[in-house]
Amino acid sequence: MGRLTTHVLDAAHGCPGSGIKVELYRVEDQGLTLVATRETNADGRCDSPLLEGTDYLSGVYQLQFSAGDYYRRRGVALADPAFLDVVVLRFGIDSAQEHYHVPLLVSPYSYSTYRGS
Repeated sequence: MGRLTTHVLDAAHGCPGSGIKVELYRVEDQGLTLVATRETNADGRCDSPLLEGTDYLSGVYQLQFSAGDYYRRRGVALADPAFLDVVVLRFGIDSAQEHYHVPLLVSPYSYSTYRGS
């Protein structure tokens, strides 16, 4: 059965990104519908999939990671406004039967992502 998962790695500190708010939206007709909200655990992962079961549908989705709040809690001095505050990843799911894993590798001034396994 298909499911969508994510995790966050803090590249600046070489550790999991724990306590980061993650929001998942479905993109429809240029609008956003909130589907799920999670917070990453001590391992930088969400305790449950963001999508699974009958909610797991093909379409365009958007993940939003509250990276700025995470770095502020760690005591990192960020510019005002921060260069990266909320990291937004828009991606498509083309098959409801596959596992999509979308990790985020982040620092205060950069990020990268990929379709993981």
